Amino acid sequence: MFLMENLKLDIFEKLFDILNERKSSSPESSYTAKLMHGGTKKICGKIIEEAAEVCEAALLEDKEHLKYEICDLLFHTFVMASYKNIELEEIRQELQRRFGVSGLVEKAGRSKNES
Repeated sequence: MFLMENLKLDIFEKLFDILNERKSSSPESSYTAKLMHGGTKKICGKIIEEAAEVCEAALLEDKEHLKYEICDLLFHTFVMASYKNIELEEIRQELQRRFGVSGLVEKAGRSKNES
């Protein structure tokens, strides 16, 4: 039964399950646990680094390299989400809330602190 349930999970659900497990792991046990042990500043540093690498890869016009860097950025962003106790479902709900709303309208509705 566990195997069947596990097969139903999408890759993002599987990733969040592992990230949530790693929050309580020793920093010597995994890269993710080490990042989380380093806290917000350490994770932010990786997100900034990966975002720059996405931009650099996009300029190279190398689709495979760009996909790789996008996945690194998503991974590190999800590490931050897990570290800050944001669940995948919360991210889905926020994206769903924004779906079908013009980006210009959505941005205009934000307070100055959110821009």
